[in-house]
Amino acid sequence: MSEAPSVRWSRRQGLGGLLAVAGWVAGPTRAQAPPANSDWAQLYGPFTAGSTPTVGRVSVVTPRLADNGLSVPLSVRVDSPMSERDHVRRVVLLSNRNPRPVIAEFELGPWSGKAEVATRVRLNGSQEVMALVQTSDGHWWRGTAEVEVTESACMDAS
Repeated sequence: MSEAPSVRWSRRQGLGGLLAVAGWVAGPTRAQAPPANSDWAQLYGPFTAGSTPTVGRVSVVTPRLADNGLSVPLSVRVDSPMSERDHVRRVVLLSNRNPRPVIAEFELGPWSGKAEVATRVRLNGSQEVMALVQTSDGHWWRGTAEVEVTESACMDAS
């Protein structure tokens, strides 16, 4: 009987093979979108100190269908006179499906002139987006919009 030929790998080849196997095993799990968090109270609770924001006064405007989740236009308008006594203090954009649910935060005041913000956001698939708004009297308001995304973004939470 003849002996099998001996195979010798360099450290670099061994490490490369190990990394390839680790990437192959871990790859599919990282590419999966996180499940939608239907418990909005869990997302807005840290901002509102556990109180439930009132629906109304807040309008979230975004396309119903977004071709690409990497850059989705979104604007928030709040029914507010923006006076010294009655104005918007804070706007928080929340996602119930992104790996990081707080998309953006804005601070406003009577100097802002309009109770309106516009931005572009990254969305990890089709989902509901919430605008959480705090007014000068400390009251929290909310508005939501549904967005259908054909090509997701934010697949990596790191």
